Amino acid sequence: MKQRFNSYSLKKWAQNAGAVCSQFIIPLTVFQAVRTIVFPSILDVFLLLIFIAILLSIYFEWI
Repeated sequence: MKQRFNSYSLKKWAQNAGAVCSQFIIPLTVFQAVRTIVFPSILDVFLLLIFIAILLSIYFEWI
């Protein structure tokens, strides 16, 4: 049986780490998008996709 995830059951440092991540992911995503446009490589595209996935998961509260 799948157990529901409760964000209040996390330790205080884990909640702080999530808050810090959510503050830094937007500038990192914008920087990576500009870098991908200027110097396209497969690594830059993969990093951009990972950052977008993290950004969407934080926005829609999937994690």
